[in-house]
Amino acid sequence: MREKAISERLLLTSALVFVDPADSELLKSLLKKTIREGEERLMLAVLEDAIEYFQEYVLAEDKKGKELFKEAEEWILEKDSDWIFSFENICELLRLDPNYIRQGLLRWKEAKRKGSPKDKNYSPATRKNGKKSASIDARSKFMLSS
Repeated sequence: MREKAISERLLLTSALVFVDPADSELLKSLLKKTIREGEERLMLAVLEDAIEYFQEYVLAEDKKGKELFKEAEEWILEKDSDWIFSFENICELLRLDPNYIRQGLLRWKEAKRKGSPKDKNYSPATRKNGKKSASIDARSKFMLSS
């Protein structure tokens, strides 16, 4: 008995928290959080790819590039869609203002097509290290097949 009391006191004062693995409510909560975070990462990846295609192919002259730009632009400009992976639904889930993003992208497109010198090499979709997302090809297949 005394050993149990001492070990319980040590657990309470050591700042370690032990979780009862049989606590089903806690496990359900953790699983929901993990699933939610995964869904948010997927939706962010879809949004990143659409913006990247929008910017990368805005001046495309080949058929495939024009098609990728058109699909990305249509997806971004579409409103009132019930599809879970719509631009507006993704923005809402990620707590972003879809109209603000649309306006910024449309202004960027105008400047790029007018040939504004300051915008020639600017692409927010490009990472600071100059590399693009490694999963672009996989997600593009998803977007094109949808």
